[in-house]
Amino acid sequence: MCGIFAYLNYQVPRTRREILEILLKGLHRLEYRGYDSAGVGIDAGDGKDWESNAKSIRLIKQRGKVKALDEEIDKQQDIELDVEFDVHLGIAHTRWATHGAPSPVNSHPHRSDKNNEFIVIHNGIITNYKDLRKFLESKGYEFESETDTETIAKLVKYMFDNRENDDISFATLVERVTQQLEGAFALVFKSVHYPGEAVGTRRGSPLLMGVRSEHKLSTDHIPVLYRSCAKEKKGCTALPRIDQDTCLFPVDEKAVEYYFASDASAVIEHTNRVIFLEDDDVAAVVEGRLSIHRIKRTTGDYPARAVQTLQMELQQIMKGNFSSFMQKEIFEQPESVFNTMRGRINFDNNTVILGGLKDHIKEIQRCRRLILIACGTSYHAGVATRQVLEELTELPVMVELASDFLDRNTPVFRDDVCFFISQSGETADSLMALRYCKERGALTVGITNTVGSSISRETDCGVHINAGPEIGVASTKAYTSQFVALIMFALLMCDDRISMQPRRREIIQGLSVLPDLIKEVLSLDDEIQKLATKLYRHKSVLIMGRGYHYATCLEGALKIKEITYMHSEGILAGELKHGPLALVDELMPVIMIIMRDHTYVKCQNALQQIVARQGRPIVICDKDDYETAKNSSSTIKVPHCVDCLQGVLSVIPLQLLSYHLAVLRGYDVDCPRNLAKSVTVE
Repeated sequence: MCGIFAYLNYQVPRTRREILEILLKGLHRLEYRGYDSAGVGIDAGDGKDWESNAKSIRLIKQRGKVKALDEEIDKQQDIELDVEFDVHLGIAHTRWATHGAPSPVNSHPHRSDKNNEFIVIHNGIITNYKDLRKFLESKGYEFESETDTETIAKLVKYMFDNRENDDISFATLVERVTQQLEGAFALVFKSVHYPGEAVGTRRGSPLLMGVRSEHKLSTDHIPVLYRSCAKEKKGCTALPRIDQDTCLFPVDEKAVEYYFASDASAVIEHTNRVIFLEDDDVAAVVEGRLSIHRIKRTTGDYPARAVQTLQMELQQIMKGNFSSFMQKEIFEQPESVFNTMRGRINFDNNTVILGGLKDHIKEIQRCRRLILIACGTSYHAGVATRQVLEELTELPVMVELASDFLDRNTPVFRDDVCFFISQSGETADSLMALRYCKERGALTVGITNTVGSSISRETDCGVHINAGPEIGVASTKAYTSQFVALIMFALLMCDDRISMQPRRREIIQGLSVLPDLIKEVLSLDDEIQKLATKLYRHKSVLIMGRGYHYATCLEGALKIKEITYMHSEGILAGELKHGPLALVDELMPVIMIIMRDHTYVKCQNALQQIVARQGRPIVICDKDDYETAKNSSSTIKVPHCVDCLQGVLSVIPLQLLSYHLAVLRGYDVDCPRNLAKSVTVE
């Protein structure tokens, strides 16, 4: 949720038009995160003297999409677009409303005063903003918005107005501000008092920096600096020396460009060299030199931040020939599932290797319990694989919603292994649950799709699912790749158990043909589109199944809720007589998942009960199941696979159905209302 993008060009001439195009393009790349307003902050000068240019800041903000912001910029008659800047910092933001309705005044960047002395963009939530606002109002600072973020802008001005000397650095001011903040945040600051300087920091919300230069960089590991004072005292504002040994800069020339962003999709078209900031890092760019420092050392601190090379390519985040990112990602699943298995399964000798777990696998095999912790779609991936995990590991497996797990103060012990499943690796509730489990000594394992994410860095070990960038808010390919990654973990856990070998071979051979079977399911798209035309005017739909397919029902119902705004409910077919049957009549659409596994007969009984109440069920079944077809109004026939993998195939028709329903209902498939891709606040 929310999107941060900032661009600093140092000794790289850019016109104001080029700068605004870069900022707006960065925001376009972040649109998938979900937002309801957008804004930019740029220098207002004439370009002749960069220091005087930066003495005046212009804010342009608008409710609605980035396109509306672009149109608002075009309306600004007094902005000279062809003025050139050798040095300039521009900051931009997409806001997802938490405090205050969507409006220009509530949009970011937020300002410290009417002169725009300090401006800030923020992703996250400040939980103590009411106390801070009350304090600042008592000091005479006037607020104009309803947001928590405005308190940050006012607070940094308060720190500046009450500074002990004129030599205080921008980074020191930001440090002092963050010490007063509670909650989660990623922040980027700009100020008229520090022309050409940028300061970014984070705590509990993602922030990375991209670096672009035609010249060799001074280092590929930026040392982390700490204050020389054990405790910051009045007058102690100096850091250890900032020079060629402690900064990142181009060696031969001064020309360099820096990008701050919420995630890599916004910077990849400019550079593939990035630095992922850690919690409480303060990154400052002064005279084109990047330094990173922290207030104090903590246990487990890394001495430097690496300049990493992203493997992502621009075409991975482009729609190509598809009408939406969600549609593209649904059809990418044969490749994304294959990439999850690539190099990890040897189908000739039935071996599984998960390099991210190799140093801890013995410890995991000795554990007493597995706890899978996640939110939303990732939670459903845990539910979908719980049965096979229990079967192959012979361990008790708990699947927990991260928010409920924390609310209950769930007992966690040193001999537990806790899995944290998250597409983004930044999910706030899952991150808090991770820290809760680490404090209690449990081994932590991450299952994520984002290299460098908070969960991937903070867990003891993990598996990167390699699904590729997922832009659509409604997760599709990440779900099936998480599913397969957990299956591979289960296979790894029982590789030395003789009694399990026939079952292991069956599942591994099932995985070998899974990408081809997914392609076969995707060929049903036209058939599913026709089905959607019969359903899209309804207000509600029930999805029923049991066993391995209960998770598919939950996930399918979630997809329909997310992007079609229809009421949908995933129901365990075994609970049909305990309430849900009252909803069934000739008007209620019912989708049933019935596969030839150990629940087949029980599902047939549920089907008969639906038909007996004048229900007209739509059934997803095996393609050779002619018996089931007799009792349904229509069928979607999918190829047969190993029972524990069938959920990968049965969920894809529901993904396609939700997509077509949303299109027919006229909604934005990739950016559903009120939702964000990466939920970085509780």
